[in-house]
Amino acid sequence: MKNFVIDTNVILHDADCIDNFQDNNIYIPIVVLEELDKFKKGNEQINFNAREFIRELDKLSSKNIFTKGVSLGSGRGKLFILMNQEQNERVVTNFTEKIADNKILSATMQLIESHPKQKIVLVSKDINLRMKARSIGIEAEDYYSDKVENTDMYSEFQKDRFTADPRVIDSMYSAKATYTPEELVFDKSPIANECFTLKDANSSVLVRYNPFISKITRIIKYEGTGIKPRNAEQSYAFEVLCDPEVKLVALTGRAGTGKTLLALASALNQVNKYKQILLMRPIVSLSNKEIGFLPGTEKEKIEPYMQPLFDNLSVIKYNSPADMNNKIETLQNEGRLTISALAYIRGRSFSESFCIIDEAQNLTPHEIKTIITRAGEGTKMVFTDDIQQIDSPYLDSESNGLAYMIAKMRNQPIFAHVNLVKGERSLLSEIASKLL
Repeated sequence: MKNFVIDTNVILHDADCIDNFQDNNIYIPIVVLEELDKFKKGNEQINFNAREFIRELDKLSSKNIFTKGVSLGSGRGKLFILMNQEQNERVVTNFTEKIADNKILSATMQLIESHPKQKIVLVSKDINLRMKARSIGIEAEDYYSDKVENTDMYSEFQKDRFTADPRVIDSMYSAKATYTPEELVFDKSPIANECFTLKDANSSVLVRYNPFISKITRIIKYEGTGIKPRNAEQSYAFEVLCDPEVKLVALTGRAGTGKTLLALASALNQVNKYKQILLMRPIVSLSNKEIGFLPGTEKEKIEPYMQPLFDNLSVIKYNSPADMNNKIETLQNEGRLTISALAYIRGRSFSESFCIIDEAQNLTPHEIKTIITRAGEGTKMVFTDDIQQIDSPYLDSESNGLAYMIAKMRNQPIFAHVNLVKGERSLLSEIASKLL
Protein backbone atom coordinates (compact mmCIF):
# COMPACT_ATOMS: atom_id res chain seq x y z
CA MET A 1 0.00 0.00 0.00
CA LYS A 2 1.21 3.47 -0.93
CA ASN A 3 0.24 6.88 0.40
CA PHE A 4 -0.42 9.66 -2.10
CA VAL A 5 -0.52 13.37 -1.32
CA ILE A 6 -2.69 15.18 -3.90
CA ASP A 7 -1.96 18.66 -5.24
CA THR A 8 -4.75 21.14 -6.09
CA ASN A 9 -4.16 21.01 -9.85
CA VAL A 10 -4.85 17.25 -9.93
CA ILE A 11 -8.34 17.86 -8.57
CA LEU A 12 -8.94 20.77 -10.96
CA HIS A 13 -7.85 18.48 -13.81
CA ASP A 14 -10.03 15.53 -12.74
CA ALA A 15 -12.78 15.89 -10.17
CA ASP A 16 -12.96 12.08 -9.85
CA CYS A 17 -9.24 11.64 -9.22
CA ILE A 18 -9.69 10.00 -5.79
CA ASP A 19 -11.40 7.07 -7.54
CA ASN A 20 -8.21 6.21 -9.44
CA PHE A 21 -5.76 5.25 -6.66
CA GLN A 22 -7.02 1.69 -6.13
CA ASP A 23 -6.25 0.34 -2.62
CA ASN A 24 -3.82 3.13 -1.70
CA ASN A 25 -4.37 5.88 0.85
CA ILE A 26 -4.94 9.48 -0.23
CA TYR A 27 -3.91 12.55 1.76
CA ILE A 28 -5.18 16.05 0.96
CA PRO A 29 -3.45 18.95 2.73
CA ILE A 30 -5.92 21.48 4.14
CA VAL A 31 -4.24 24.18 2.05
CA VAL A 32 -5.54 22.34 -1.04
CA LEU A 33 -9.11 22.87 0.16
CA GLU A 34 -8.30 26.55 0.70
CA GLU A 35 -7.02 26.71 -2.88
CA LEU A 36 -10.13 24.94 -4.21
CA ASP A 37 -12.29 27.53 -2.49
CA LYS A 38 -10.84 30.18 -4.83
CA PHE A 39 -12.02 28.21 -7.86
CA LYS A 40 -15.62 27.57 -6.78
CA LYS A 41 -17.09 30.45 -8.77
CA GLY A 42 -17.03 30.49 -12.56
CA ASN A 43 -18.25 28.62 -15.61
CA GLU A 44 -15.03 26.98 -16.80
CA GLN A 45 -14.26 23.29 -16.40
CA ILE A 46 -11.84 23.87 -13.53
CA ASN A 47 -14.61 25.69 -11.61
CA PHE A 48 -17.00 22.81 -12.23
CA ASN A 49 -14.34 20.32 -11.08
CA ALA A 50 -13.71 22.30 -7.88
CA ARG A 51 -17.41 22.36 -7.00
CA GLU A 52 -17.91 18.68 -7.91
CA PHE A 53 -14.96 17.56 -5.77
CA ILE A 54 -16.04 19.66 -2.78
CA ARG A 55 -19.55 18.15 -2.95
CA GLU A 56 -18.10 14.64 -3.11
CA LEU A 57 -15.78 15.38 -0.21
CA ASP A 58 -18.74 16.62 1.82
CA LYS A 59 -20.48 13.24 1.34
CA LEU A 60 -17.39 11.40 2.64
CA SER A 61 -16.54 13.86 5.38
CA SER A 62 -16.67 12.89 9.05
CA LYS A 63 -14.59 13.70 12.11
CA ASN A 64 -12.45 10.63 11.34
CA ILE A 65 -11.27 12.11 8.03
CA PHE A 66 -8.79 14.25 10.01
CA THR A 67 -7.47 11.42 12.22
CA LYS A 68 -8.22 7.84 11.19
CA GLY A 69 -9.34 8.59 7.62
CA VAL A 70 -12.54 7.50 5.88
CA SER A 71 -12.86 4.44 3.68
CA LEU A 72 -13.30 5.02 -0.06
CA GLY A 73 -15.07 1.69 -0.50
CA SER A 74 -14.51 -2.04 -0.54
CA GLY A 75 -11.02 -2.98 -1.68
CA ARG A 76 -9.90 0.65 -1.69
CA GLY A 77 -7.80 2.78 0.61
CA LYS A 78 -8.68 5.64 2.94
CA LEU A 79 -8.93 9.40 2.48
CA PHE A 80 -7.29 11.75 4.99
CA ILE A 81 -7.22 15.54 5.38
CA LEU A 82 -3.81 16.77 6.60
CA MET A 83 -4.48 19.56 9.10
CA ASN A 84 -0.96 20.48 10.23
CA GLN A 85 0.10 23.63 8.37
CA GLU A 86 3.30 24.33 10.29
CA GLN A 87 6.24 25.00 8.03
CA ASN A 88 8.64 22.08 7.94
CA GLU A 89 12.18 23.10 8.83
CA ARG A 90 13.72 21.42 5.77
CA VAL A 91 11.20 23.09 3.46
CA VAL A 92 11.65 26.53 5.04
CA THR A 93 15.43 26.25 4.75
CA ASN A 94 15.21 25.73 0.99
CA PHE A 95 12.03 27.66 0.11
CA THR A 96 11.40 30.71 2.27
CA GLU A 97 8.31 32.08 0.49
CA LYS A 98 5.00 31.33 2.27
CA ILE A 99 2.98 30.08 -0.71
CA ALA A 100 0.53 27.20 -1.13
CA ASP A 101 3.05 24.99 -2.95
CA ASN A 102 5.52 25.20 -0.07
CA LYS A 103 2.75 24.45 2.44
CA ILE A 104 1.94 21.30 0.45
CA LEU A 105 5.65 20.35 0.58
CA SER A 106 5.68 20.91 4.34
CA ALA A 107 2.59 18.76 4.84
CA THR A 108 4.13 15.99 2.72
CA MET A 109 7.47 16.15 4.55
CA GLN A 110 5.75 15.97 7.95
CA LEU A 111 3.80 12.93 6.76
CA ILE A 112 7.05 11.27 5.68
CA GLU A 113 8.67 12.00 9.05
CA SER A 114 5.69 10.62 10.96
CA HIS A 115 5.49 7.47 8.79
CA PRO A 116 9.17 6.66 8.07
CA LYS A 117 8.53 3.06 6.96
CA GLN A 118 5.73 3.84 4.48
CA LYS A 119 6.02 4.93 0.86
CA ILE A 120 4.67 8.44 0.39
CA VAL A 121 4.36 10.09 -3.03
CA LEU A 122 3.36 13.64 -3.94
CA VAL A 123 1.13 13.71 -7.03
CA SER A 124 1.08 16.98 -8.99
CA LYS A 125 0.66 18.16 -12.56
CA ASP A 126 2.97 21.10 -11.79
CA ILE A 127 6.45 20.19 -13.04
CA ASN A 128 8.13 22.87 -10.91
CA LEU A 129 6.50 21.58 -7.72
CA ARG A 130 7.61 18.03 -8.57
CA MET A 131 11.18 19.29 -9.08
CA LYS A 132 11.12 21.19 -5.77
CA ALA A 133 9.82 18.08 -4.02
CA ARG A 134 12.57 15.86 -5.42
CA SER A 135 15.22 18.40 -4.44
CA ILE A 136 14.41 17.84 -0.75
CA GLY A 137 13.98 14.07 -1.01
CA ILE A 138 10.24 13.78 -1.58
CA GLU A 139 9.17 11.26 -4.20
CA ALA A 140 6.90 13.02 -6.74
CA GLU A 141 5.10 12.01 -9.91
CA ASP A 142 2.57 13.24 -12.45
CA TYR A 143 -1.10 12.20 -12.40
CA TYR A 144 -1.05 9.29 -14.85
CA SER A 145 -4.67 8.10 -14.78
CA ASP A 146 -5.67 9.72 -18.08
CA LYS A 147 -2.25 9.82 -19.73
CA VAL A 148 -1.77 8.07 -23.05
CA GLU A 149 1.24 5.76 -23.14
CA ASN A 150 1.41 5.32 -26.92
CA THR A 151 1.96 8.75 -28.48
CA ASP A 152 2.98 7.04 -31.75
CA MET A 153 -0.74 6.97 -32.56
CA TYR A 154 -0.27 10.38 -34.17
CA SER A 155 1.98 8.88 -36.84
CA GLU A 156 1.30 5.13 -36.93
CA PHE A 157 -1.84 5.50 -39.06
CA GLN A 158 -1.74 5.75 -42.86
CA LYS A 159 1.39 3.66 -43.43
CA ASP A 160 1.62 2.35 -46.98
CA ARG A 161 0.70 -1.29 -47.55
CA PHE A 162 1.72 -3.49 -50.45
CA THR A 163 0.15 -6.14 -52.65
CA ALA A 164 2.02 -8.47 -54.96
CA ASP A 165 -0.91 -8.77 -57.38
CA PRO A 166 -1.11 -5.78 -59.81
CA ARG A 167 -4.64 -6.83 -60.83
CA VAL A 168 -5.95 -5.73 -57.43
CA ILE A 169 -5.22 -2.04 -57.98
CA ASP A 170 -6.38 -2.18 -61.62
CA SER A 171 -9.71 -3.69 -60.55
CA MET A 172 -10.23 -0.99 -57.91
CA TYR A 173 -9.93 1.68 -60.60
CA SER A 174 -11.78 -0.07 -63.45
CA ALA A 175 -14.47 -2.11 -61.70
CA LYS A 176 -14.57 -0.38 -58.30
CA ALA A 177 -13.76 -3.73 -56.72
CA THR A 178 -13.56 -4.15 -52.94
CA TYR A 179 -11.52 -6.64 -50.94
CA THR A 180 -11.37 -8.06 -47.45
CA PRO A 181 -8.05 -7.75 -45.57
CA GLU A 182 -7.74 -11.55 -45.75
CA GLU A 183 -7.93 -11.48 -49.56
CA LEU A 184 -5.03 -9.02 -49.69
CA VAL A 185 -3.00 -11.09 -47.20
CA PHE A 186 -1.90 -8.27 -44.88
CA ASP A 187 0.48 -9.06 -42.03
CA LYS A 188 -1.63 -6.91 -39.74
CA SER A 189 -5.31 -6.26 -40.31
CA PRO A 190 -6.29 -2.58 -40.60
CA ILE A 191 -8.41 -1.06 -37.86
CA ALA A 192 -11.81 0.57 -38.38
CA ASN A 193 -11.71 3.47 -40.86
CA GLU A 194 -7.95 3.24 -41.30
CA CYS A 195 -6.88 4.98 -44.51
CA PHE A 196 -3.69 4.15 -46.36
CA THR A 197 -2.04 3.88 -49.80
CA LEU A 198 -2.16 0.42 -51.36
CA LYS A 199 0.81 -0.13 -53.67
CA ASP A 200 2.22 -2.68 -56.08
CA ALA A 201 5.40 -2.54 -58.14
CA ASN A 202 4.09 0.08 -60.57
CA SER A 203 0.92 1.75 -59.27
CA SER A 204 -0.97 2.79 -56.16
CA VAL A 205 -4.47 3.61 -54.94
CA LEU A 206 -5.82 5.44 -51.88
CA VAL A 207 -8.03 3.12 -49.84
CA ARG A 208 -9.95 2.88 -46.57
CA TYR A 209 -11.00 -0.07 -44.49
CA ASN A 210 -14.76 0.39 -44.15
CA PRO A 211 -15.90 -1.37 -40.95
CA PHE A 212 -19.57 -1.21 -41.92
CA ILE A 213 -19.04 -3.61 -44.84
CA SER A 214 -15.72 -5.12 -43.62
CA LYS A 215 -14.09 -4.29 -46.95
CA ILE A 216 -11.20 -2.22 -48.24
CA THR A 217 -12.61 0.34 -50.66
CA ARG A 218 -11.10 2.91 -52.97
CA ILE A 219 -11.18 6.53 -51.83
CA ILE A 220 -12.85 8.89 -54.29
CA LYS A 221 -11.33 12.36 -54.25
CA TYR A 222 -13.86 14.80 -52.89
CA GLU A 223 -14.12 18.52 -53.52
CA GLY A 224 -15.70 20.58 -50.79
CA THR A 225 -16.95 24.04 -51.77
CA GLY A 226 -13.98 24.81 -53.99
CA ILE A 227 -11.43 23.22 -51.62
CA LYS A 228 -9.62 20.26 -53.17
CA PRO A 229 -7.33 17.82 -51.36
CA ARG A 230 -3.68 18.54 -52.16
CA ASN A 231 -2.15 15.34 -50.79
CA ALA A 232 -3.08 11.80 -49.78
CA GLU A 233 -3.76 12.65 -46.12
CA GLN A 234 -6.20 15.39 -47.07
CA SER A 235 -8.00 12.89 -49.31
CA TYR A 236 -8.21 10.54 -46.31
CA ALA A 237 -9.68 13.36 -44.25
CA PHE A 238 -12.36 14.20 -46.83
CA GLU A 239 -13.25 10.49 -47.05
CA VAL A 240 -14.15 10.14 -43.36
CA LEU A 241 -15.51 13.67 -43.00
CA CYS A 242 -18.04 13.07 -45.78
CA ASP A 243 -19.19 9.66 -44.54
CA PRO A 244 -22.35 10.19 -42.43
CA GLU A 245 -21.84 6.80 -40.75
CA VAL A 246 -18.63 8.06 -39.12
CA LYS A 247 -19.94 10.15 -36.23
CA LEU A 248 -16.65 11.14 -34.58
CA VAL A 249 -13.49 12.30 -36.38
CA ALA A 250 -10.10 13.39 -35.04
CA LEU A 251 -7.84 15.41 -37.34
CA THR A 252 -4.31 15.88 -36.05
CA GLY A 253 -1.30 17.57 -37.58
CA ARG A 254 1.04 20.54 -37.50
CA ALA A 255 -0.03 24.10 -38.20
CA GLY A 256 -0.91 24.70 -41.85
CA THR A 257 -1.86 21.14 -42.75
CA GLY A 258 -5.49 22.17 -43.36
CA LYS A 259 -7.32 20.53 -40.46
CA THR A 260 -9.91 23.24 -39.79
CA LEU A 261 -10.26 24.21 -43.45
CA LEU A 262 -11.02 20.62 -44.52
CA ALA A 263 -13.52 20.14 -41.70
CA LEU A 264 -15.37 23.36 -42.53
CA ALA A 265 -15.33 22.71 -46.29
CA SER A 266 -16.75 19.20 -45.84
CA ALA A 267 -19.44 20.52 -43.47
CA LEU A 268 -20.58 23.14 -46.00
CA ASN A 269 -20.55 20.48 -48.71
CA GLN A 270 -23.06 18.44 -46.64
CA VAL A 271 -25.18 21.30 -45.35
CA ASN A 272 -28.38 19.67 -46.65
CA LYS A 273 -27.80 16.68 -44.32
CA TYR A 274 -27.58 18.74 -41.13
CA LYS A 275 -29.76 21.37 -39.49
CA GLN A 276 -26.80 23.46 -38.42
CA ILE A 277 -23.02 23.76 -38.56
CA LEU A 278 -21.33 24.72 -35.29
CA LEU A 279 -17.72 25.88 -35.06
CA MET A 280 -16.33 26.01 -31.54
CA ARG A 281 -12.97 26.48 -29.89
CA PRO A 282 -11.72 26.91 -26.30
CA ILE A 283 -10.86 30.41 -25.14
CA VAL A 284 -7.12 30.00 -24.59
CA SER A 285 -4.72 32.79 -25.51
CA LEU A 286 -1.26 32.25 -27.00
CA SER A 287 1.04 30.88 -24.27
CA ASN A 288 -1.95 31.22 -21.92
CA LYS A 289 -1.40 35.01 -21.70
CA GLU A 290 -4.62 36.87 -21.00
CA ILE A 291 -5.46 40.04 -22.93
CA GLY A 292 -7.59 41.51 -20.15
CA PHE A 293 -11.26 42.43 -20.06
CA LEU A 294 -12.87 43.17 -23.41
CA PRO A 295 -15.72 45.62 -24.00
CA GLY A 296 -19.00 44.85 -25.74
CA THR A 297 -21.49 42.02 -25.88
CA GLU A 298 -20.69 38.32 -25.37
CA LYS A 299 -20.27 37.93 -29.14
CA GLU A 300 -17.89 40.91 -29.32
CA LYS A 301 -15.87 39.68 -26.35
CA ILE A 302 -15.10 36.25 -27.84
CA GLU A 303 -14.56 37.48 -31.41
CA PRO A 304 -10.73 37.85 -31.07
CA TYR A 305 -10.50 34.19 -29.98
CA MET A 306 -12.75 33.02 -32.81
CA GLN A 307 -10.89 34.91 -35.57
CA PRO A 308 -9.01 31.79 -36.84
CA LEU A 309 -12.38 30.22 -37.70
CA PHE A 310 -13.47 33.34 -39.55
CA ASP A 311 -10.14 33.24 -41.45
CA ASN A 312 -10.88 29.71 -42.69
CA LEU A 313 -14.37 30.74 -43.70
CA SER A 314 -12.88 33.60 -45.71
CA VAL A 315 -10.58 31.18 -47.58
CA ILE A 316 -13.57 29.02 -48.54
CA LYS A 317 -15.54 32.06 -49.71
CA TYR A 318 -12.60 33.20 -51.83
CA ASN A 319 -12.26 29.79 -53.53
CA SER A 320 -15.99 29.14 -53.97
CA PRO A 321 -18.33 30.23 -56.78
CA ALA A 322 -20.71 33.14 -56.17
CA ASP A 323 -23.73 30.93 -55.45
CA MET A 324 -21.85 29.18 -52.63
CA ASN A 325 -20.86 32.55 -51.15
CA ASN A 326 -24.51 33.55 -51.13
CA LYS A 327 -25.40 30.22 -49.50
CA ILE A 328 -22.84 30.77 -46.75
CA GLU A 329 -24.21 34.26 -46.08
CA THR A 330 -27.73 32.83 -45.89
CA LEU A 331 -26.63 30.12 -43.47
CA GLN A 332 -25.05 32.72 -41.19
CA ASN A 333 -28.08 35.02 -41.33
CA GLU A 334 -30.42 32.12 -40.51
CA GLY A 335 -28.25 31.00 -37.59
CA ARG A 336 -27.47 27.65 -39.21
CA LEU A 337 -23.74 28.44 -39.36
CA THR A 338 -22.53 29.72 -35.99
CA ILE A 339 -19.15 30.30 -34.38
CA SER A 340 -18.96 30.25 -30.59
CA ALA A 341 -16.78 29.54 -27.56
CA LEU A 342 -16.75 26.14 -25.86
CA ALA A 343 -17.24 27.79 -22.47
CA TYR A 344 -21.00 27.88 -23.09
CA ILE A 345 -21.52 24.26 -24.19
CA ARG A 346 -22.43 22.71 -20.83
CA GLY A 347 -26.08 21.71 -20.65
CA ARG A 348 -26.68 22.02 -24.38
CA SER A 349 -27.77 19.23 -26.73
CA PHE A 350 -27.02 19.11 -30.46
CA SER A 351 -29.16 17.08 -32.83
CA GLU A 352 -28.59 16.75 -36.59
CA SER A 353 -25.59 19.06 -36.28
CA PHE A 354 -22.11 19.10 -37.78
CA CYS A 355 -19.89 20.23 -34.87
CA ILE A 356 -16.28 21.28 -35.43
CA ILE A 357 -14.21 21.69 -32.27
CA ASP A 358 -10.97 23.50 -33.07
CA GLU A 359 -7.76 23.54 -30.99
CA ALA A 360 -8.82 20.45 -29.04
CA GLN A 361 -5.26 19.95 -27.77
CA ASN A 362 -6.13 22.51 -25.06
CA LEU A 363 -8.98 20.40 -23.66
CA THR A 364 -8.78 17.92 -20.79
CA PRO A 365 -10.15 14.36 -21.11
CA HIS A 366 -13.12 15.35 -18.95
CA GLU A 367 -13.87 18.33 -21.19
CA ILE A 368 -13.72 16.10 -24.28
CA LYS A 369 -16.21 13.73 -22.66
CA THR A 370 -18.50 16.65 -21.75
CA ILE A 371 -18.50 17.84 -25.37
CA ILE A 372 -19.08 14.44 -26.99
CA THR A 373 -21.95 13.62 -24.65
CA ARG A 374 -23.77 16.72 -25.98
CA ALA A 375 -24.26 14.88 -29.32
CA GLY A 376 -27.83 13.95 -30.16
CA GLU A 377 -29.21 11.86 -33.01
CA GLY A 378 -27.77 12.60 -36.43
CA THR A 379 -24.86 14.67 -35.08
CA LYS A 380 -21.27 14.42 -36.29
CA MET A 381 -18.37 15.77 -34.26
CA VAL A 382 -14.96 16.69 -35.64
CA PHE A 383 -12.01 17.56 -33.38
CA THR A 384 -8.85 19.22 -34.71
CA ASP A 385 -5.58 19.13 -32.80
CA ASP A 386 -1.96 20.25 -33.04
CA ILE A 387 0.03 18.82 -30.13
CA GLN A 388 2.87 21.24 -30.90
CA GLN A 389 0.66 24.20 -29.92
CA ILE A 390 -0.62 23.27 -26.45
CA ASP A 391 -1.19 26.48 -24.48
CA SER A 392 -2.75 24.95 -21.35
CA PRO A 393 -0.11 24.84 -18.57
CA TYR A 394 -1.07 21.38 -17.21
CA LEU A 395 -1.54 19.46 -20.48
CA ASP A 396 0.96 17.79 -22.80
CA SER A 397 0.97 15.40 -25.76
CA GLU A 398 0.17 12.47 -23.45
CA SER A 399 -2.51 14.01 -21.23
CA ASN A 400 -4.53 16.31 -23.50
CA GLY A 401 -8.13 15.32 -24.12
CA LEU A 402 -7.86 14.50 -27.80
CA ALA A 403 -4.97 12.07 -27.29
CA TYR A 404 -7.08 10.37 -24.62
CA MET A 405 -10.09 10.23 -26.94
CA ILE A 406 -8.10 8.74 -29.82
CA ALA A 407 -6.66 6.04 -27.56
CA LYS A 408 -10.05 5.10 -26.11
CA MET A 409 -12.12 5.29 -29.32
CA ARG A 410 -9.58 3.51 -31.51
CA ASN A 411 -11.12 0.77 -33.69
CA GLN A 412 -14.71 1.85 -33.01
CA PRO A 413 -16.69 1.72 -36.31
CA ILE A 414 -18.10 5.23 -35.85
CA PHE A 415 -14.68 6.78 -35.14
CA ALA A 416 -11.89 7.81 -37.54
CA HIS A 417 -8.51 9.43 -37.00
CA VAL A 418 -6.46 11.05 -39.76
CA ASN A 419 -3.02 12.51 -39.16
CA LEU A 420 -2.17 15.28 -41.63
CA VAL A 421 1.54 15.43 -42.35
CA LYS A 422 2.32 17.89 -45.13
CA GLY A 423 1.75 21.61 -44.62
CA GLU A 424 -0.20 23.27 -47.43
CA ARG A 425 -0.68 26.81 -46.06
CA SER A 426 2.51 28.10 -47.69
CA LEU A 427 6.17 27.23 -48.19
CA LEU A 428 7.11 29.67 -45.44
CA SER A 429 4.63 28.09 -42.98
CA GLU A 430 5.86 24.57 -43.76
CA ILE A 431 9.54 25.45 -43.28
CA ALA A 432 8.82 27.33 -40.04
CA SER A 433 6.74 24.43 -38.69
CA LYS A 434 9.61 22.01 -39.28
CA LEU A 435 12.63 24.12 -38.30
CA LEU A 436 11.55 26.60 -35.64
